[in-house]
Amino acid sequence: MSTYSIKDLEKFTGIKAHTLRIWEKRYGVVEPERTPTNIRYYSDSDLKKLLNISILNRHGFKISDIVELTDQEMSEKILLLTQRLYDSDSQIEKLVVSMIDVDENRFDKILTSTIIKLGFEQAVLKVIYPFFERIGMLWQIGSISPAQEHFMSNLIRQKLIVAIDGLATNAASGTDTYLLYLPEGEWHEIGLLFASYLIRKRGHQVVYLGQSVPFENLAEIVAIRHCNRILTQFIAAFEEHELMPYITRLASQFSDCKIFISGNQLLDKEMDLPSNVVHLTHIDQLRDQLPRII
Repeated sequence: MSTYSIKDLEKFTGIKAHTLRIWEKRYGVVEPERTPTNIRYYSDSDLKKLLNISILNRHGFKISDIVELTDQEMSEKILLLTQRLYDSDSQIEKLVVSMIDVDENRFDKILTSTIIKLGFEQAVLKVIYPFFERIGMLWQIGSISPAQEHFMSNLIRQKLIVAIDGLATNAASGTDTYLLYLPEGEWHEIGLLFASYLIRKRGHQVVYLGQSVPFENLAEIVAIRHCNRILTQFIAAFEEHELMPYITRLASQFSDCKIFISGNQLLDKEMDLPSNVVHLTHIDQLRDQLPRII
């Protein structure tokens, strides 16, 4: 079981710490444990309850009415809300609860309904990406395990692969050919898969190499398929002193290619990049770089 501070709960639920304290005192919404030094801490069940309360409160339910509901009644009202109207924040919060519970059926239903309502591309942009940002907070405080992270990543990965398989495979002649790969030691491919989806959807060709590709293997593939674009991501694999030499080597080896780079390891860094390298800080920048062919 994970534990959370009141500030953690504020980040995840959007309910101000001051408001949480009032609700605890006035309505007993949750009963936190306390450390020997009298500091509040909260459990997974507290987080899940407050996420559900946050959904109902955001849709106009008064806290005095919410606290009178049983857990079952609360779930039923949230289900009715989901069927009547769409709220990205609520979907994200329900995904977080499903991940904490490792509930594959519920997680899949939420993802599927989101994709049906928004379309796949917008579902990723408005729900899945913000969900990963929320998960990043949980990682920072050590509140999710590797097993929980693998659980939800694999379910999202499956959705991406199905969506890619559903796209037309015949790109128009004269389109750009993108080589997509992750450097050796890099395994987080959700962003790379979504990039593959966006590029294919807009009618360009993709050569997808996937995770942990040795640098020495790239030249052969670029030569065989005549790739003129390369896209890669730097998330966790490199020491800081290794990063720029790798990018410089990539730009020099493939000087005829336009190279797109992104990832957490590049954030907040001042980099003097080679002229053929473009740093993408947001997925919308990739979308802007892709002329729609089909």
